[in-house]
Parts: sequence; structure tokens; C-alpha cells
Amino acid sequence: MTTWREIRDFSPAVRLLLVNQLGVNTGFYLLIPYLAVHLSRDLGMSAAAVGTVLGIRNLSQQGLFVIGGSAADRLGARGVIITGCALRTVGFALFALGDGTAVLLAASVLSGLAGALFNPAVRAYLAQEAGERKAEAFALFNVFATTGALVGPLLGSALLLVDFRAAALTAAGLFALLTVAQALMLPAGQVAPAGGSVLADWREVVGNRAFMAFALAMVAMVALESQLYLLLPEGARRATGWDGAAGPVLVVATLAGLGLQLRITRALQRRGSRAGWISCGLALMAAAFVPPLLVTSGPDSGDMPGAALRMVPVLIGALLLQTGLMIAQPFVMELVPGFGRSRLTGTYFGVFYVVSGIAAALGNAAVGWAMDTGARTGAGWLPWACCAGLGLASATAVARLHRTGALPTGPAPLPARA
Repeated sequence: MTTWREIRDFSPAVRLLLVNQLGVNTGFYLLIPYLAVHLSRDLGMSAAAVGTVLGIRNLSQQGLFVIGGSAADRLGARGVIITGCALRTVGFALFALGDGTAVLLAASVLSGLAGALFNPAVRAYLAQEAGERKAEAFALFNVFATTGALVGPLLGSALLLVDFRAAALTAAGLFALLTVAQALMLPAGQVAPAGGSVLADWREVVGNRAFMAFALAMVAMVALESQLYLLLPEGARRATGWDGAAGPVLVVATLAGLGLQLRITRALQRRGSRAGWISCGLALMAAAFVPPLLVTSGPDSGDMPGAALRMVPVLIGALLLQTGLMIAQPFVMELVPGFGRSRLTGTYFGVFYVVSGIAAALGNAAVGWAMDTGARTGAGWLPWACCAGLGLASATAVARLHRTGALPTGPAPLPARA
């Protein structure tokens, strides 16, 4: 009931953006997790070709976030959100209807560009619309996003019983509905007149040393979050000897996000500083890699009676990682707009997500290298220690920025609700 009461307390525009994020993640995870299998098995593409298609999609999104952010600042977030949803409709439809390399590359570019447009635009709109309640709004945003990430793969698995094209067309149809809904129901906000060039905006944001230091300090948040899909599932498999062990890891993290996100954010808002909680969240994310290390550093387990017990530390790690993320992320999203002028909110989010995207790519590559090296040398502890060290380094960096006064103070703590 508390969650629904919180949702009702926000404006219709915020509520629509929350539903939009539910639909966006449902449509995305309905299709993308199964795309590589479709390209290789159904279309017979080589591993190199599959990697090219997927890589172009990632590059089109991660590398162009700043374009979407600037467009939101100069053209209005509403129009950019609608355009992004429309482009993803076309991109996902092309995945369903085309099997040539050129068509698939076009689908990858369009679907990636779509994400680059609406991701920073949605966050800029939400930050401006929520006012002093940014942290609560972003906490709810995470709840809806997590729900979509849970529903999407389940729906995709069911549709794949028909075929991949049914899943892709369903995802495209969902984005088409979101496009229409935003066009009909999302209010148009006022757009401040542009006072200079786009390049001048970028120089202002990148030249903001405090902001760039914060963005770099936060690289662990995204890099470690992605280990829910890489290191922790592999650790669960090694601990139990069960190839399906990734499922419980993701279920624990998802259920924790759904049940605890808003409660944690509301409780922490009433005490302490935003930066302090971000640092604590990062430290908790670092600590999450210690319990799995204790049961995954040896050879693969074949002891099925003890598999359940060996799974427990991995699940504890997943829970700690998700809890740390729930502590830090809403306050991070709240602080980002506070580094500069409100007219550049979208650009600040865009640059922040470019840095985060690069961090995630490099982080996964580094963890993969550590996993391979550990397996080759018998140092199974290596990737877990690297992740823990990265988290502690980020937590220390944020704490230092806070002590030196480099971070925005954020709104005053909220009073307790009756």
C-alpha cells in the first residue's frame, strides 16, 4: 500500500513515466536476451557477425547518450522520449522482418539510438517534474524498471515457443503503444531558450571538474551491477555444479529490488547526507563479493547434496549487491542535476551515462580477464577481489569528494510521514 500511495502522490506525468519505464524494460528484455541465439541458430550467422550486430547496438546507445541529453535540453524531453520510442518500434520490427546483414545492422543502429535518446530524456524529465522528491521518484523508477526486467524475459520465453519473430513483433508493438501514450498523455514542458552551441554545452559539462570527478568515482556502481549477469551467475554455477544456478541469483536480486527499494530510500532520506549514503551503498556493493569468494575459489563443485549450502553465500552476495545498489542509485540520480544549470539537466545525464557505459564495458572486460586468469592459474579469488577493490575505491572517492565539499548538498532530509 505504501508504494501505491507514493505513486498517487506524484503528478500524472511522473506516473506516466513510471509506466513507460515498465513498458520499455519489458519490451527490451522480451527481445534482446534472445537476439544472439536467433542470429546464430536461426539465421546461421557467424560468431563474428553476431558480435558485430550486438556491438553496434551497444555502441549506438552508449556512445550517443550525450546526443539524447542535449536534444532533451534544447528540444524538450517530451519530444525526444516520443522519438526514441518510435525509433525502437522500427528497430525491433526490422529484427522481426529482416534477415539480411544490412537490415540487421540498421535495426541495431535504430534500437541503440532509440535508447540513447529516451534514456537521458526520461531521467531529465523525471528529475525536473519530481522537484524536491527526486530520490523517491527515482526509487519508484527503479521498481518499475526492475518489474519490467522480470516480466520481459518470462514473456519472451513464452513467445519463443511460437518463434523469434512473434517475440520481436510483440516488443515492437509494445513500443508503438508507448509512443502513442507519450504523444497523447505526456505534458509538454517549457524549453529554456538555448544560449549557445551544443559544443559549448558539452564543454561546460565536461569542464565541470566536480561533476566529472563524481562520474568517474561512480564507475563501480554500473560495473559491479553488471556482475549480476556475469560473475555471480558463474560463481553460482561453480559453487553448485548446476548450469541453471543463475536463475536463483537473479530472482533474489529482483525480489529484493521490488520489495525494498522504496522503503530503503524513504528511510535514508530522513537522516544523513546523500553523499554519505552513496558511499555506504558502494561499500556494501564491494562487500557483496566476499561471501561468494569463500565457496567459488576452488574447483567446480560436484557435490549435489551440499549444493544448496554452497549456494547460500552466492545468494547473500547477490542480496548485498542489490541492497547497495538500492541505497546508492536514487541519490546518485538526485545529485546529477545539482552539478549545473537546470537547462543542462539532460546533458549532465547524457555525459554521466556515457561514462557509465564505458565503465561497464571496461569493467566486464576486466572481470572476464580476471576470471580467465584465475581459472588458468588456480587463483579463483581474483575476480571477486578485483570487484571488491573497485567498489571500495569508488566508495572512498565519493567520501573524499563529500569531505572536500565538491558535491551538491541535495534537499534537506524529509520529515517522517504519519
